[in-house]
Amino acid sequence: MSQVINFSLRRLLPISRTAYICVKNTFAFNARSQSSKVTSKSKVDDVLNNLTDWETLSKKKKISKAMKAYLERAREHDEFMKKQHLEFNIGMRHLANMMGEDPETFTQKDVDRAIEYLFPSGIYDPAARPLMKPPEEVFPARKAAEFDEAGRPHHFLFYTGKPNFFKLLFDAVDNIQQLYNFEDKVIRKKATPDPNGSVNLGNSHWLTKEQLEQTLVEKITDLEYDNFKVVMERLVSLPYSYRHKDFIEKYRKPLAAQRFALEIPKPSYDDEGRAFVTTYECLRKKARGDVTIKSPGTGKIIINGQDITYFDDIQSREQVLFPLIFTGMQNVVDVICNIEGGGPSGQSGAIRWGIAWGLRSFVDKEMLQKMQVAGLLTRDHRRRERKKPGQPGARKKPTWKRR
Repeated sequence: MSQVINFSLRRLLPISRTAYICVKNTFAFNARSQSSKVTSKSKVDDVLNNLTDWETLSKKKKISKAMKAYLERAREHDEFMKKQHLEFNIGMRHLANMMGEDPETFTQKDVDRAIEYLFPSGIYDPAARPLMKPPEEVFPARKAAEFDEAGRPHHFLFYTGKPNFFKLLFDAVDNIQQLYNFEDKVIRKKATPDPNGSVNLGNSHWLTKEQLEQTLVEKITDLEYDNFKVVMERLVSLPYSYRHKDFIEKYRKPLAAQRFALEIPKPSYDDEGRAFVTTYECLRKKARGDVTIKSPGTGKIIINGQDITYFDDIQSREQVLFPLIFTGMQNVVDVICNIEGGGPSGQSGAIRWGIAWGLRSFVDKEMLQKMQVAGLLTRDHRRRERKKPGQPGARKKPTWKRR
């Protein structure tokens, strides 16, 4: 019986060996002083009383000033974030009532749409508009308290220095092992993978190093970021990776939503009621101009007061028509261009980029992604390389003769 009690005492109370011996001797002394009629139940009660007294004494130990300051800062930050959450929820409910919608189903998209509706005049730059975002997106993230008053860390990977990052790798490897086990079960049952259960990653990319650091609230090195991508790519390459789709998409970001969420301008309207969008600073080599697209239209193209015959060569005309043909808008909109400087190649390239950039306001998101893949929305920054001294051109060298 004493062996069982000693084992229970040692297991329930994670104390040092010296303290354990003291408690054990106290129990032995109490046991000897009692009469033989004392039952085993009373002995166990005495042990528990001794443990309680020791725990009470340990709690009364003084905490260092540094520990107190650390815990106080963590508590103040948690209270501040709770207050900001409360104010955000109250503000969102007021905004929903102003818009005449149900506050319970009012989402962040509805908030952005309401702000855009309430502040329409003269505020075309999205950066100038007021924001109403969740506190996590406004205030920089901070780590919560990582250890308690006794100095024991909460996270089992605390002593690695980067617990969140290594926990991410640990979870990824654990998911890989689960997929291996699942694949073995499927093979034993002689089944085949579901062809419709694949993970589509074509419209997204992995978080950048800076974005991953913000998510983990930890600084990582380039080598650690490369290891992160290697592990995640290994997870994605497995045939049943769709079983952990939520875990994978947590560390990916959509391409289209990231690039065009705040850049697409809304069309204005002229006296005739036609929508139009003007793109300035259309550059290519030494050419510079602006392009205006009007909708609806009949397919007119006016370049410096002339039609498409402004360009004599066929290649320049094809460059101008390519964005319209690609999007199927060649007979739907009118294009008015003013261009100067450079030659036919530079001017046609500048007009092509201006037309593609303006068509964003008249096409859907699916076509926008196709235009991005086709390279229509990428500006060509190449310039003519200067001539180098001592040689006839930028790269050309004098003919070398041995004799």
